[in-house]
Amino acid sequence: MSEVLLSHEIPGGAAWSVLVRGGRELKLTATGDGANCSTLLFAAHHLVDRLNVPDTLKAQMSARIHAPMVLMSDRGTALCSVTRSSLDWHDAPSDHSVDVAKYDPSSYSADRNAWRRSARDGFLSELRKHGRGPADLHACVNFFSKVAISGDGVLTFAPGHASAGDWVTLRAEMDVLVVLSTAPHPLDPQWNPGGALAEVRPAPEAGEDDPSWTLRAESARALRAAREVLA
Repeated sequence: MSEVLLSHEIPGGAAWSVLVRGGRELKLTATGDGANCSTLLFAAHHLVDRLNVPDTLKAQMSARIHAPMVLMSDRGTALCSVTRSSLDWHDAPSDHSVDVAKYDPSSYSADRNAWRRSARDGFLSELRKHGRGPADLHACVNFFSKVAISGDGVLTFAPGHASAGDWVTLRAEMDVLVVLSTAPHPLDPQWNPGGALAEVRPAPEAGEDDPSWTLRAESARALRAAREVLA
């Protein structure tokens, strides 16, 4: 196993952001049962490329995120590849939580660091650290969560989909800013958020026989576009 370059534990209901260099791997591990890790992705050094969930799903013929899918930008450029995971389903269509009004009342004055905040609040707090703001919010991937979609479009949240120790690894295909929130999934009826451990490691070099390259022609095109950005 390659050395850990950076490690940070995100408590449940918190947020964090990290710059991951191209060619490195970000491993997210659930540290509690029922964890949810809402994730935004941006190209680190320009404002053009950010995660586009609808295009990512449509181009790879999927309604969920799973290995070895490629997470694509607005321009069809690969930002990260989902290389491995202990789970075969990570939610994307549901987006992140916007408010926590359905849970018990909470405030900083009463609850201090246990104050209940939505993923949106956590995202905005982290984005401001990087000179970004509300205009940079976009649809996210909810790692560790599962939401099944029926034939008539009804979304059904699967409680307890993830257990402590479940994990997913993302290979950065260019320098990316990753913004994470461990607030509960917006469809979760309970406020009992599990945390996540984020670890950055060097990633093995990927050739064009890599599973993310061979998944679909659209995946390979996105990865070639990322290499052109790095060139």
